Amino acid sequence: MKASVEITGLDETQASLDRIADQADSLAAGFRSAEQIILISAQGKAPRRTGRLAASGHVAGDQGKASVQFGGPQVPYAGPIHWGWKARNIKANPFLLKATQATEPAWLHAYETHLAALINRETA
Repeated sequence: MKASVEITGLDETQASLDRIADQADSLAAGFRSAEQIILISAQGKAPRRTGRLAASGHVAGDQGKASVQFGGPQVPYAGPIHWGWKARNIKANPFLLKATQATEPAWLHAYETHLAALINRETA
């Protein structure tokens, strides 16, 4: 006994997926939304003595990724505060990591919304 399967619309589906992939730069808006959600949360969780650490937060992603960073020339201690520095007796305070984890449902939803819009434009 032989079984067979016929797939209809496979070529059209592959062509649509290729067009969506070609528009990957359109996903940048989804990344920007995710970055802003994480940034705002992390700024609120950053330890404060002077406020410079929280104020140093910025988005730094490009078309292919989302990135939130803290630090810079005025705040060289951002890394040791976040990750800790055993030799200097600085206990880790991973405020950015905690903010990313705490807001995951929100930023994931924002990204998925942008992705769905891109797919819907292509398949409409």
